[in-house]
Amino acid sequence: MPDKIPNRTILVADDDPISRRILEKTLKSWGYETLLVNNGKGALDALQRPDVRLALLDWMMPEADGPEICRRIREGKKANYTYILLLTGRDQPQDIVVGLQAGADDYMTKPVNFLELKARLQTGHRIIDLEDKLLQTHALLTELATKDGLTKLWNRTFIMKFLDEELVRARRTSSPLSLIMLDLDSFKKINDERGHQTGDKVLIRIAENLTKSVRPYDKIGRYGGDEFIIVLPNCDLGSAGLIAERLRRACAAEQIRANGKAIKVTFSAGCASSDRLVQPTGDRLIQASDKALYRAKAAGRNRVSSFPVQKTRARRRTT
Repeated sequence: MPDKIPNRTILVADDDPISRRILEKTLKSWGYETLLVNNGKGALDALQRPDVRLALLDWMMPEADGPEICRRIREGKKANYTYILLLTGRDQPQDIVVGLQAGADDYMTKPVNFLELKARLQTGHRIIDLEDKLLQTHALLTELATKDGLTKLWNRTFIMKFLDEELVRARRTSSPLSLIMLDLDSFKKINDERGHQTGDKVLIRIAENLTKSVRPYDKIGRYGGDEFIIVLPNCDLGSAGLIAERLRRACAAEQIRANGKAIKVTFSAGCASSDRLVQPTGDRLIQASDKALYRAKAAGRNRVSSFPVQKTRARRRTT
């Protein structure tokens, strides 16, 4: 019994039941799973399935012929590439060109030579495997370019890009956009007394808790060191303050365990909103929330403040 080929289901679309049966029996003997249809519409529906990455299409079928199916699939937005092999009784150069221009990867003339078919399917596998590896590499590079390596939150560059995009949306829809900047209290002391590995564990745990506690369309980024920012679309200053206070209370109530010891961590937060600023920009929202954060730190830490803030005596912000 041949081994099954992982993640490889072949679509066989042919309106001739004898041809379908012969292809099915042969492909199964090679270890493939087969999906059989007898018309163009069935083929188009089957090709939407993510597990169908290989297809054998007869040129002439009711409802849609092979070249039409190729064109429609290539014009679509299927996430993963499908290798399509046209089977046809036509062998004139102009016919072959029509099929390839429609989006077929290859063609074979009937009656099918099965040794040749097996070799061409192996070519299809190589193309699909190459595309999968390219997609994996692209996903990895995208993550490296947009995510913070430690916390897996959005990095500073991406979160600022998102902030600017959401400000454009907020102006277009006349809706408020708020920003929370938070900074862990006495984080330097944790690093100095317990080591940077413990500090890293604290940052990771805080990031996990923040991610679980905001709306799906909010974005959280690591702004730098032990500073985080949360972008809150369609959220006014009052609501942002309530969210920040809820997050602060949850953080203060939890004890983070590292190296068998419990650590109590708190943070201070500053909130700002686009509807409280004149000509708001991403930089101005950052500056405003930072001023509010300074006030929270100066007032004793482990609290939330909002911009505009009351005047306070000048004092260096502590960590």
